[in-house]
Amino acid sequence: MGWTFNPLYNLIILQVIWAIGISMIILGLLVFLPYRLLLAIGLLIVFGHNLLDYESISSGLKGGALPDLLYFANFSPHALDPEHFVFIVYSFVPWTGLMIVGYCFGKVFSPNVDPLRRKKWLWQAGLGLIVLFLVLRLINQYGDPVPWSAQPRGPVFTFLSFININKYPPSLAFISLTIGIGMLMLSWLEHMNNRITSFFRIFGRVPMLYYILHFYVIHGLLVILFFIQGFTSKDIVTDQNPFLFKPPGIGVNLLGVYVVWIIVVLILYPICKKYDRYKTLNAGKKWWLSYL
Repeated sequence: MGWTFNPLYNLIILQVIWAIGISMIILGLLVFLPYRLLLAIGLLIVFGHNLLDYESISSGLKGGALPDLLYFANFSPHALDPEHFVFIVYSFVPWTGLMIVGYCFGKVFSPNVDPLRRKKWLWQAGLGLIVLFLVLRLINQYGDPVPWSAQPRGPVFTFLSFININKYPPSLAFISLTIGIGMLMLSWLEHMNNRITSFFRIFGRVPMLYYILHFYVIHGLLVILFFIQGFTSKDIVTDQNPFLFKPPGIGVNLLGVYVVWIIVVLILYPICKKYDRYKTLNAGKKWWLSYL
């Protein structure tokens, strides 16, 4: 609903929150396994899922909703009936593997772990993952379904080809680079505490609330832009487009996108801050707070 503003639900989008949700369910069934076995399962998925990119292995597996749900989705539409569609953006298996590894890695943040040792581990793991990314891309044979190539327009575009890695589903190269950078940032920010980090920490403490609300705020701003740019009620619904208030020609330039992004963050900050305080004061008293 937040994506489309379409109360008829002509389009159901299975995107990141769906992948996280089903991964949580699967993880909930697996947490009773021995720690090392659980970690091995997660690592096997993360490091091995790109084998399915090879046609000799995946031949006969592709096609249909179930394979797309598991691994092969690439913004894949599937009809429920002539007027209702499911749009699979995120296949969940690679994300499930990453969530399992992340759950196991959570031990690093146990209270009995020395912060200096944790900072060192994070730094080493982050560098190791970035080195893995570079090795994978230099070999150019495994870890991402789209090999990079030298571009005729020069080294800048060759570099862009090099870092043009697959997120749908997340390739090993994508995971290595993004998680590697994330670990380096965690190591760097371990003991940093100032007004800037305090500002952003609020969003990290209530991520689900921010995630849900930001769709409605952005689409609400789109409705305002809709009328500012001269569109009328007859343009709310357009042919072949399940997104309401999104006729051809509406939009802003890249600078406008950044301005909207900042506005959305500033709008939601006081809401998130107030909810974080409510969540802190009622921790352990209201079970549903842990889910939002």
